[in-house]
Order: sequence, then structure tokens, then C-alpha cells
Amino acid sequence: MIQIRRSADRGHANHGWLDSHHSFSFADYHDPRQMGFRSLRVINEDRVQPGAGFPTHSHSDMEILTWVLEGALEHKDSLGTSSRIRPGELQRMSAGSGVTHSEYNASRDALVHFLQIWILPERRGLAPSYEQRAFAIAGARDRLTLVASRDGRDGSLTVHQDLALFAGAPLAGTLLSHPLAAGRFGWLQLARGRVRLGSETLEAGDGAALSAEPAIALEALENSELLVFDLA
Repeated sequence: MIQIRRSADRGHANHGWLDSHHSFSFADYHDPRQMGFRSLRVINEDRVQPGAGFPTHSHSDMEILTWVLEGALEHKDSLGTSSRIRPGELQRMSAGSGVTHSEYNASRDALVHFLQIWILPERRGLAPSYEQRAFAIAGARDRLTLVASRDGRDGSLTVHQDLALFAGAPLAGTLLSHPLAAGRFGWLQLARGRVRLGSETLEAGDGAALSAEPAIALEALENSELLVFDLA
């Protein structure tokens, strides 16, 4: 079964400095039918104005992943981390027993556009930790690249949950497929472009939940960028 989550149906909040779309319930947007999918709790597509951002705030017991699409995001946290996240880089912050951090647009004149993803951890009270790494998905346009996994295999970031996250940037006409083992679930988030998934056409911002499907199989109808989650 494939269930499509259309971009236009997402929650939306425009605060001026922040324009945010919520695939699942978040902050003031609440829909009891959209509380997440498996361990995937939040996918927010955020656009932050130049020089603006999220001041220091706290998190706990959540795996937080950030994937930048345009611009650069400046990150500082109570672990002593200070970094900039750019397109093609994935950041993983395990909030665990508690962490504070801030996120700001690193530019004074350009927008930063990114996806922020929250994943429920496999257990509470983990020691907070941080990772960031660049992945050359532009050079692998005919395949998916593993960017996060439970065991950190193949150079991916380690996430404390039974999932694998892949990124892809297929060119128009490319066919991509990721098999789903028995008892596994898939989520596809299309960041840009247009793809065909089964009988459905997905546009930028659309998502799709796959249950009892043998694979996530798609065709890129335009040059695209996407994330694929393989979930327990």
C-alpha cells in the first residue's frame, strides 16, 4: 500500500523570518491522523530568512537530522559543536538526556532552505552526541547513497534507531529502486523535482508512506533530489 502525503496538505506556518511546512503534527499544527510514520516523527521543510534563525533552545530524547538544500545553516550546541551545514551534508544530533543548541542562517543576504527530521530513538536517556558529514550524491545520480544507519555502515552517520536513510539526486529518466524486506516500511520525501512512484506522480514537497510493498521503485521525471527511509 502506498499513501501519498501531498505538499499542499501539510501543516504550514509563516512567521516572516521562517516559512515552515510540516509533514506531521508539529507546534501549533495538530492532526491526529498525521502524528508520524513508524519511528519517523517530524519532517519540516524550513526556509529561514538571511541573518535569522532559532535562538538557543533545548531538546531531549530525539534523533535530529538536518539536510540542507540551499544556503548554509550555522549550528552551535552545548556539546561545544560549532559548524556550518551546506548542501550535500547531513547533520545528526542525538539529544538524548538533554542538549541545547541554536540554528541560524549563516548568510546575511541569501535564504537557507533545509529539511529537519526528528526520529524517535530506540531508548531514552542516551548520551548526547553529534555528527556531520558530506555525501557526494551529485556524483551518484543513478543510485541511492546511504547517509544514516543504525550501525553507521559504509561511512553513514549513526542514528540510534532501526532505520536506514538514503539520499538521491536522480537525473530525468533515471530509474531508482530500494528493496524493502518483509516487515519493513518505507517513506519517500521528495525535496525537489518530480518523480513517478507506482501510478502516482510526486511533486517537490510530496511524501509517500509504503507498507507491505516489496520495494520503493521510482522514475525521475525531472532532475530531482529525494530522501528514502527504510524503517522497522
